[in-house]
Amino acid sequence: MDFTGITVGYALTGSHCTFDEVMPQIQRFVDLGARVIPIVSTTILTTDTRFGTSNHWQKQLKDITGNDMITTIVEAEPLGPSKLLDVLVIAPCTGNTTSRLANAITDSPVLMAAKAQMRNQRPLVLAISTNDGLGLNAANIAKLLVAKHIYFVPYGQDNPVQKPNSLVARMELIPEACAAALEGKQLQPLIIERFQYT
Repeated sequence: MDFTGITVGYALTGSHCTFDEVMPQIQRFVDLGARVIPIVSTTILTTDTRFGTSNHWQKQLKDITGNDMITTIVEAEPLGPSKLLDVLVIAPCTGNTTSRLANAITDSPVLMAAKAQMRNQRPLVLAISTNDGLGLNAANIAKLLVAKHIYFVPYGQDNPVQKPNSLVARMELIPEACAAALEGKQLQPLIIERFQYT
């Protein structure tokens, strides 16, 4: 894979438990030659969790990408007319973000960036991480699966015994999913096994 000359919008929403998985993928994009523009939800800016502080994650994004974060709806809106992003990935993409995107709600910087990307008919790649992917959010995922210009990072059940409705993308496939999306293709197989019975 070669992302030289490609501008990747990398948006993060509030599935804090997956941040350790997605940060190396941002580094991979940079190593593969991409310019990476970080876009974050308000949760990233305001919430400290057991998985790390807000300042810790903000510093990592700045250090890896070398670019300032887009943190407001106002900052994200020009992504439409400027056509800055060749591909936009939302990783992790929470159930909350998935449901809003599927129902055309634009109330965060990440969703404004997604709206701008779809306006430009350019690829939007989702790496879902949701506890209700096989529950109420299944309908929203289904709506997005058939939408034009929207692609998914392959996903599966991460803990079917204790969280039977939970779906999480295989985050290490984010660059591969984006490379396929840039060619107008969905990386296959889409449904993968994340959980291994012992």
